Amino acid sequence: MLSAITLLLLPACEKVLFDEDLTSTNPQKNYEYLWNECNEKYAYFDLKGVDWNQVKTAYAAKIYPEMSEDSLFNVLGAMLKELRDDHANLVSNFNTSFYGVEYQAQDNFDWRIIVDNYIGRDYDISGPFAHNFIANGEIGYIRLSTFTKPVNSESLDFILDRYKNTKGLILDLRENGGGAISNVFQILNRFVESETLVYYSRLKAGADHNHFTDASGTYVQPYNGIRYTRKVMVLTDRGTYSSGSLLALATKALPNVSLLGDSTGGGLGMPNGGQLPNGWRYRFSITQTLTIDKEPDYENGVPPDILIQFDWNDLNKDEILEMAINELL
Repeated sequence: MLSAITLLLLPACEKVLFDEDLTSTNPQKNYEYLWNECNEKYAYFDLKGVDWNQVKTAYAAKIYPEMSEDSLFNVLGAMLKELRDDHANLVSNFNTSFYGVEYQAQDNFDWRIIVDNYIGRDYDISGPFAHNFIANGEIGYIRLSTFTKPVNSESLDFILDRYKNTKGLILDLRENGGGAISNVFQILNRFVESETLVYYSRLKAGADHNHFTDASGTYVQPYNGIRYTRKVMVLTDRGTYSSGSLLALATKALPNVSLLGDSTGGGLGMPNGGQLPNGWRYRFSITQTLTIDKEPDYENGVPPDILIQFDWNDLNKDEILEMAINELL
């Protein structure tokens, strides 16, 4: 998750440097600045049931004039954690705050089990993908652990051509903490045959917590080249976050793609932010991503079509992967 935080934070900042007359190390000024920025721009107060005024009262009591930088960071970082959103982060030169949504559920992934019992050690690596045949060559297994590395057409061409005669594909996104959204569409456009509406989005547009722009639709266009039209199972867990959740949400609109495993961790809002008077950087979600029915609920996690958990009492089998194999065969 932290790799995605680092990748997304700096380009998202709306201010890199403060005017000299606005800089301040005063704890009260920094606290009030961060609280006000969130109050006017954060996109998910109502969905998450967060009373931000109550948070203000609670955390104001923790601020005092001579507090250390470390103490101030801990207070402001804890305040952002009240949003229960891993796109809400505070970054100083000595620490980074994050919520840790993946810890809300059991761990559902072990790469060693997959290597030892399914794909073997001679699997191929094409760009960010690790892949091989499984189920006696009838299914292609594709592991994508992050969206921070570029997904290129050459890698996808090689993979989809290799598995073109399989009965189905398994795309494993468990513990994928996100990265570049463009990578999501590089993958999705290989699984559609016509222009497909996959979600709506809207931008926070005013100080009122419910003031947004009109919702705008996002579409996937079919790739002009190798595509895969048979069944695809996408494996997810609470560690599937941000761009991973976005891909999971989009699959709800694709008839040949199903989700299997646990709900994702959410993180569908686009993060943006800036700089506090003392120079620390912050970000939080300023948009809402909506279903094709224009509902924001999947910010709390995109639910699977088939819910199944990993059994840690048997380390020779991946129950989630086994279920995906059964569904495809």
